[in-house]
Amino acid sequence: MAKRKAMDGNAAAAEGARLARVQVVAAYPITPQTPIVEKLASFIDEQKLAARYINVESEHSALCATIGASLAGTRAFTATASAGLALMHEITGVAAGCRLPIVMPIVNRALPSPWSLWCDHSDSMGERDQGWLQIYTENAQEALDFIIFSYRLAEDERVLLPVNVCLDGFFLSHTSEAVIVPSQEEVDNFLPPYEPKNLVLDPLDPMAVNVLTSPAIFTEIKHQHKVAMDNSLQVFKEVSQQFQENFGRQYGLFETYACNDAEIIIVSMGTMSGTVRHLVKKMRKEGQKVGALKLTMFRPFPGRELAEILGKAQGVAVIDRSAGLGSLGPLANEVRSSLYDTANSNQGPVVCNYVAGLGGRDVTEDTIALIIKETVQAVEGNLKKSYESRWIDLLEEAESI
Repeated sequence: MAKRKAMDGNAAAAEGARLARVQVVAAYPITPQTPIVEKLASFIDEQKLAARYINVESEHSALCATIGASLAGTRAFTATASAGLALMHEITGVAAGCRLPIVMPIVNRALPSPWSLWCDHSDSMGERDQGWLQIYTENAQEALDFIIFSYRLAEDERVLLPVNVCLDGFFLSHTSEAVIVPSQEEVDNFLPPYEPKNLVLDPLDPMAVNVLTSPAIFTEIKHQHKVAMDNSLQVFKEVSQQFQENFGRQYGLFETYACNDAEIIIVSMGTMSGTVRHLVKKMRKEGQKVGALKLTMFRPFPGRELAEILGKAQGVAVIDRSAGLGSLGPLANEVRSSLYDTANSNQGPVVCNYVAGLGGRDVTEDTIALIIKETVQAVEGNLKKSYESRWIDLLEEAESI
């Protein structure tokens, strides 16, 4: 029977991995992720989890060990953040290209330079085109649920791809809240024991993995990967329905609030989404037609589904927690692309990009209110293009709010 417990996001992610009955954990510490693998070590020591724990010398080695464990036919897990994820970069492509259903939380932390221990999405955005599914969580409940959810999604034979479950560092990873923890029996009914869909490593029957591939077949292999990414959108919906039937909670590719008649819609990901939704509720009571859309799955990007919602608005404000240097923020680029056909018609929404929350800075109600105010002004001025992002929380601007 499910129990309600207080835990932070890191503990929730570790609890999700325990309930998923992961069989191998490869561990290397990095702030603010370290408590996840520490908690799993305690679970194994206390015999609450039957798994092999591998201490490695770097994050690069952690993902290599996880890949080896998955290739050997086990349900494998690791976690990382920031520069640790950057060190894994060349290996993230191996995990995806070998079609391995690994689940790896990223506890989001800004990439240097300058050095920072605090949250933004520059680390996970650096991996967005490596062929992993990417899911962004708002709270500890989602952190726990999406670990379990992601194994069911990743292990579907139509997908067979690794998943990043992203948690905002400190805002989520180190903040405690009430979480409904399902029983092991409930999870077992939803997530069956792992059965590999591909060949596994066998010392008695050796095989080569990740071999040098000629131009004659490289594109075909990559296209198979693309098909699996595309499939994951439909599989996500199916798994969501099954998750609701088992646990009473349903998750979508994105979550909307008051968007049906909204003239202005704010698009966000992660923990700031709660603040956005709270402000939208207050503004709705004042008669302002604003709405909120929280994106859950960033990779693959559900552009067609998003366009159906956002295309009805007059203005769309996209808040990126990543600098997107040299272009718009990565989330804004995806949203604008999905709205391309709509945005080139007379009815297309004005899309404004705002960069906020870098390096752990709070995204406050005042910040979001200013974003909404400026987006309304953009709509009234009929500004049909926005080629530059607006860095909304620069110090001199924040002081003037």
